[in-house]
Amino acid sequence: MTVDHRLLELLVCPLCKGPLELQRGADGKAAELVCHADRLAFPVRDGIPVMLEQEARHVEPGDAVPPSPLPLP
Repeated sequence: MTVDHRLLELLVCPLCKGPLELQRGADGKAAELVCHADRLAFPVRDGIPVMLEQEARHVEPGDAVPPSPLPLP
């Protein structure tokens, strides 16, 4: 199951309301949504973003890939 690109355009960080960057796993599927401002990565499970602070992992400055634009279908 993949994350709908229209949904990604609407989602923002639940803490700061800032933009999120989609990070893909080795299999090419959506793995997590990263907020660079709060340095949090929210998991994507079965194509559904889990936007809860307690489920997010902390991202160290060197961990995340720099933001890159998402290609739209």
